Amino acid sequence: MEARLRLLVVVVVVAGHCAAVASAAGNSSVVGYHGDPTFNVRNYGAKGNGQTDDSKVAEEQSIDQASSLVELSPSFLANCEVFVRDMQALMTAWKAACAATGAVTLVLPPGTYYIGPVQFHGPCSKATTMTFLMQASILYTNQPAGSLGTLKAATDLKRFGNDWVEFGWVNHLIVSGQNGAAFDGQGAASWPFNKCPIRKDCKVLPTLIKPTLTMASMQSVLFVNNNNMVVQNVASVNSKFFHIALLQCSGAKISGVKISAPESSPNTDGIHIERSNGVSIADTTIATGDDCISIGQGNDNIDVARVHCGPGHGMSVGSLGRYVGEGDVTRIHVRDMTFHGTMNGVRIKTWENSPTKSNAAHMLFENLVMNDVQNPIIIDQKYCPYYNCEHKFVSGVTIKDVQFKNIKGTATTQVAVLLKCGVPCQGVVLQDVDLRYKGKGVSSSKCENVRAKYAGFQNPKPCP
Repeated sequence: MEARLRLLVVVVVVAGHCAAVASAAGNSSVVGYHGDPTFNVRNYGAKGNGQTDDSKVAEEQSIDQASSLVELSPSFLANCEVFVRDMQALMTAWKAACAATGAVTLVLPPGTYYIGPVQFHGPCSKATTMTFLMQASILYTNQPAGSLGTLKAATDLKRFGNDWVEFGWVNHLIVSGQNGAAFDGQGAASWPFNKCPIRKDCKVLPTLIKPTLTMASMQSVLFVNNNNMVVQNVASVNSKFFHIALLQCSGAKISGVKISAPESSPNTDGIHIERSNGVSIADTTIATGDDCISIGQGNDNIDVARVHCGPGHGMSVGSLGRYVGEGDVTRIHVRDMTFHGTMNGVRIKTWENSPTKSNAAHMLFENLVMNDVQNPIIIDQKYCPYYNCEHKFVSGVTIKDVQFKNIKGTATTQVAVLLKCGVPCQGVVLQDVDLRYKGKGVSSSKCENVRAKYAGFQNPKPCP
């Protein structure tokens, strides 16, 4: 069976013998992007009608059409622009694209593609770049099928292990959308089953997009072990659990992303990062039911800029210190962010009684605007989201060299600055902070196990 499912292509009319073969096949020509191989998932049997499971391979249909197509050798493909036309589904298209040479593009044309859990794995050793291009013409995902390049998740939780869409071990990966192309996790049917906000032994739900390796949650989109990756101009809506997660990635750039889920949706973190380095997130809008961005353990050199957050739980470093073997978190720079109606602004959160000692150090939060935020600045080393928290232990995470600069706006609770440290925090600096309480009275500060330094204007007044 597998031997009969070989890559079948129609050659683009370029010149010479390539044009002759295309003519002999009796098919119209399609020019690839800049002369590099381009693969269209529709030509592999993906329907894009919002009903067919496009992650399945239509083997029977592929075999039936084999006799009418031209089969080309790999050496021949290297010299000609090609457009894949075989009627197979999404994974077969990915495998063909991953084996191609040069700047490869896999195209997801406008439509609504219903898929179950799917893994796009490398290595794609011959590709200089691997682009997953989601095309679209209309912004919102509630338009009729055919108007968007949209991937839609199954609602049946029995189909999921951990994650929905997983990109792993692909260097120079580019996931790019046009005009609002979206990953739709269809999470509303799953949220009632999420007991994680109240139960420590809960069963986590799938994440929308993530890289691969085991994480303690189910992601909509997961990126794992991808180096020099770009994610741009895509949307993620209604994830079952986390929207986007990065695990052990190096040199990742995320920009122009729009993430949305209801404020009441549980554990729908917008972007979660773990054990990664050299990650930048910019020019992104996140409105969800949990942290807009969460920076987990083992991260280094993370830059977040020009992100609008709200509703949601704000921008978090953590939670840290819950599991054995967690790594340090260092060199975090968060700047030029706006928070609107969020539970928190910028927060560092660590668990008590950590099984492994670690550090969270060298962090700068600057040029931030808080609009009606409950807790604009917070360090919480007694973090526990459950109902039955004892608060008997000291966190094993040491926090040091943390600066909060030029942070202004309004708070909806009177304690606008809360620094609640376990092991005494070291090198905490607040400079030019102006946070006004929206209720009666004035805003205040509260500190435990920390002697912060202050510079410039301070509202609320510093801790004594």
